[in-house]
Amino acid sequence: METKTFKLNDIVEMKKQHPCGTNAWKIIRMGADIRIKCQGCGHSVMLPRREFTKKMKKVIQEAEE
Repeated sequence: METKTFKLNDIVEMKKQHPCGTNAWKIIRMGADIRIKCQGCGHSVMLPRREFTKKMKKVIQEAEE
């Protein structure tokens, strides 16, 4: 199985779309839990790392160094 790699400030696409209509999320905190922020409405959600890796589809845009 392919391992998903992501880092802080990456823009990721989740499997399910947010109710505001967008599917792009920015990773704003990483640890045991991962906090992501909706790029459409600004709503933030915290998910356990295991749940996040299950629900993440792909990295849309990598963070700039």
